[in-house]
Amino acid sequence: MVLGSEQLPTGLLVLIAVITVERGFELVVARRHARWASANGGVEYGRRHYPVMVVLHAGLLVGILAEVAAADRRFVPAIGWAALAVTALCQAARWWCVRSLGPRWNTRVIVVPGMPLETRGPYRRLRHPNYVIVVTEGIALPLVHNAWLTALLFTAANAALLTVRLRVENKALQLAA
Repeated sequence: MVLGSEQLPTGLLVLIAVITVERGFELVVARRHARWASANGGVEYGRRHYPVMVVLHAGLLVGILAEVAAADRRFVPAIGWAALAVTALCQAARWWCVRSLGPRWNTRVIVVPGMPLETRGPYRRLRHPNYVIVVTEGIALPLVHNAWLTALLFTAANAALLTVRLRVENKALQLAA
């Protein structure tokens, strides 16, 4: 199977490229925030599951492209446009989380001891809004181009990963309080 641009719709390639660039920017912000946390006594938890998370999230993007190419998935306007709107809302909501947490936001679990839990922005209503966003996006993004199998597989794998991640994060927040 060759994933050449002749097999994949340009719009899908652009979407995956935009999401990839956005994720790269997230990593830049996360590294900057990790330096801030370290300078303020931050402690990292759950290092072992982080590489799995990186592979899973990269696999989502590759899986979409592979499924669309291999299974000749077609854009279904009624589903695709709605899924694209949800995906765009997820990006906005993710950056709302980043802005609300400020330098405490990270892709890793790094907690600065003694800092109170955030109660602004989406954290007023949810303890872990970013994970709601990840779950939603993991379904919506593949469905933009009808990659339903990728949505299903990512969702199942992500559920297992989030079980570990939430356990680690909740314990870390409890220890740091």
